[in-house]
Amino acid sequence: GLLSMKRIVCIIRPMKLDEVKIALSEIGVTGMSVMDVRGCGRQGGHRESFRGHEYSIELPIKVRLEMVVRDEDADDIVQTVLEHARTGEPGDGKIFVRPMLEAVRIRTEERGEDVL
Repeated sequence: GLLSMKRIVCIIRPMKLDEVKIALSEIGVTGMSVMDVRGCGRQGGHRESFRGHEYSIELPIKVRLEMVVRDEDADDIVQTVLEHARTGEPGDGKIFVRPMLEAVRIRTEERGEDVL
């Protein structure tokens, strides 16, 4: 139905992208968008002082992987990304999961899970 999809956004290390993509394709995930992004979580990037104030200068380069998937596949996908994106060091990234309310294929106007 229309309410049985999730959007999964993963922010991961660029060097882990190929490994994560291969692992996802092995569990049947085909559709995803990939973007190069800059950003930081808790570790805050590289800091420098200027006129007595601290500024965050260098934001590390990350990869943002985004997928819309069936509800029942979401847990397996999150687990797969966790296993293959982790190095154990700060900066491994994060995974965000949200409900996806609607999806429409432009060419055919199909809706919902049929689009996936």
